[in-house]
Amino acid sequence: MRSGRQAHDHAEAIGALTRSDPILARLIDRVGPCRLELETMQSAFRALAEAIVYQQLTGRAAATILGRVVRLFRPKRFPRPEDILGAPESRLRAAGLSRAKVAALKDLSAKTLDGTVPPLATLSRMEEEEIVTRLTSIRGVGRWTVEMLLIFRLGRPASSGRVVCRRHSRWPVAASAGGRTAPWRAGTSGGRSILRSGRRAAISERAHSRIASSSSSR
Repeated sequence: MRSGRQAHDHAEAIGALTRSDPILARLIDRVGPCRLELETMQSAFRALAEAIVYQQLTGRAAATILGRVVRLFRPKRFPRPEDILGAPESRLRAAGLSRAKVAALKDLSAKTLDGTVPPLATLSRMEEEEIVTRLTSIRGVGRWTVEMLLIFRLGRPASSGRVVCRRHSRWPVAASAGGRTAPWRAGTSGGRSILRSGRRAAISERAHSRIASSSSSR
């Protein structure tokens, strides 16, 4: 769910991206201003639990499994860490979770209860690298997952360009090793948003082209 709140001010970042990469500058001009909005987050525990369930699955399959897990703990709207810890593995596996994801959810629950995963108010005040260090200590949670939380839930700029080139670009290089996205350091999350918009525009154009081609061949 979108909160309607804008992430951090992207004007400076977009300006840096435009100046540093002429190809990206043309894409920015084409897709327009960055429209990145924050998603609502009830708690870091819930956001990370959802992220773990969604890993390596299609959105529809993950949503189905997440719904089954939530239903195990009705009438609660979402299970608490102690609920997950107290649930037998067999019960969680019956909802469709893999053994690895059950282990990850239980580790997340334990680290939420011991304070490694802080309350949302505390998390919002922490520095990015401290957040990354704490949350990547959870089994099954990598830097990619944490950076998605930083960008789309907390409205923080990303600290690395590697996720842009892995997820949204054909450039097979990592920013940490130099390469194509190295000049993007000042505006990584803005660059990701622009690339997402550009990808949607390209998909729309290809679909329109196929429809037009199909119509003309009749």
